[in-house]
Amino acid sequence: MDYKSPNTQFTFDVNSNTTFKKDDWNYINTLSIKELNTLENTSLLDIFLSRSNVVEPHYHQNAAELVYCISGEAVVSLINPFTNELLHFPLSPGQVANVPQGWWHYEVATVDCTHLLAIFDAPIPEVILGSNLLTLTPANVLAHTYCLNEAKVREALAPVKPDTFIGPPAGCGDSGKTEGVNAAHANNMAPNMYSQPPMLQPFGYQPAPMHGYYSQPYVQQYRQQPYVQPYPGVQNAADPAGNA
Repeated sequence: MDYKSPNTQFTFDVNSNTTFKKDDWNYINTLSIKELNTLENTSLLDIFLSRSNVVEPHYHQNAAELVYCISGEAVVSLINPFTNELLHFPLSPGQVANVPQGWWHYEVATVDCTHLLAIFDAPIPEVILGSNLLTLTPANVLAHTYCLNEAKVREALAPVKPDTFIGPPAGCGDSGKTEGVNAAHANNMAPNMYSQPPMLQPFGYQPAPMHGYYSQPYVQQYRQQPYVQPYPGVQNAADPAGNA
């Protein structure tokens, strides 16, 4: 980096770089070396979530992630590949959870107006999303590999859209109640409630069936619980019959 160059950047308004927006209460702002050329080996995501919204399961192939809770409450869940344990870490303001590079993980907001800061040790964090794995893997391969009914696999995965980022998709479940609660507590997010620019790329969603693990009982299950918990049985919550 030539620090004498007139193109040297030392400051940037992260609010101006919204890279994903589900709605006014669930969106992600991004800062990387693309926006601030003096960052070197650091980048971040500024994440805003309503209750029960999820930063979808994913992993970062080139960076570790430190999740810091600014406001609200959330649970960071990850799979330890060395012990095959699914671990849950409830966060409140001032608390952090660290996700090592390449570990499968996701974040669930347990209250409205949750604000998380995800910090990466890479100039541009790369990501593999669960929604992309599910939509790009052929249904017949999943059915054959795991001895499943192919028609049921196709039916179950049909509502999944690539690049979901924040789930559940818009139109899934009762969004009016959540929007009302956020509007009543808008001051909690005042420093970041700027008018948002258009998304950098279109994200189209269609209404999808409501799954039990997106509902409030799922969220309550992890609030104020020990950090290490048994596998929550997400598939069973979604489909009590155990079908794909």
